Amino acid sequence: MADPARARRVADRIKVIVAEYLEFRLKDERLGFVTITDVRVTGDLQHASVFYTVFGSDAERQTTAEVLEANKGRIRSAVGKGIGIRLTPSLEFIADALPEGAAHIEDLLAATRQRDAELARSAANARHAGEADPYRRREESDAQDTDTAEAVDTAEAAEAADHRDSGGDGRR
Repeated sequence: MADPARARRVADRIKVIVAEYLEFRLKDERLGFVTITDVRVTGDLQHASVFYTVFGSDAERQTTAEVLEANKGRIRSAVGKGIGIRLTPSLEFIADALPEGAAHIEDLLAATRQRDAELARSAANARHAGEADPYRRREESDAQDTDTAEAVDTAEAAEAADHRDSGGDGRR
C-alpha cells in the first residue's frame, strides 16, 4: 500500500496528463468540451477513477463518454509514459455529477429568494399586534409604580383596620 501523499501526487499527475492528452493529442471531432475535475487512485496505485464534466447537451455527453471509452487504452498508455511508475493504473472514466448538483442548489436558492421576496412584501404591509412600542418608558414606569405603590398601601391599611376591628386575634 502506497503512502497517501504519494497516491495524491500520482492522482494529480494523472489528472494533468489526461487533460493534456485530451486537449492536444486526441483528435476526435466527437469529443465535446471536456473538463477533468478529479482523479482518485486506490491505495495500491492499481486503479484510477477519472471524473470529468462535459459542457453541452445530453447527446454530447453521451458521445464524449463513448469517445473516452474507445480511447481508454491510448490514454492509459500516455499516463504510463508520463508518471513513470512500474505498473500503470487502469483507468475508469466517471461522469461527474457536480454540474447537476450545482444546478439543483441554484434552483433551491432561487426558490428561497422568491419566498424571501414574498415575505418582505407581506411584512411591508403588516402592523404590530399590540402597541408600536411594546416597551414601557422610564417616566411612564415611574408613574405606574407610584400608582401601584399607593394602591398597595391602601390595601394594607384596609387589611390592618379589619384586623383591629376583629380584636387582633384573627377571629371575627
